[in-house]
Amino acid sequence: MAFDVLMPKIGFSMNEGVLQGWLVADGATVTEGQPLYELESEKSTQEVESPATGTLRIKAEVGETYEVGALLAVIE
Repeated sequence: MAFDVLMPKIGFSMNEGVLQGWLVADGATVTEGQPLYELESEKSTQEVESPATGTLRIKAEVGETYEVGALLAVIE
């Protein structure tokens, strides 16, 4: 079963964020709770953890701005 990794809403006023970098390579195995990527919002930059265990399939480009809820990756 695949699990979508979506741009989270980190803070009340956040509408979009910049994907600063992936901490895991495409095709790698990740575990739930493992740091997955760095996200920059208007107020801070932080690491976001993997919501599931499986194989990471990256769909989003580093340096791009994405709206809350946008598909960043899939964990298979």
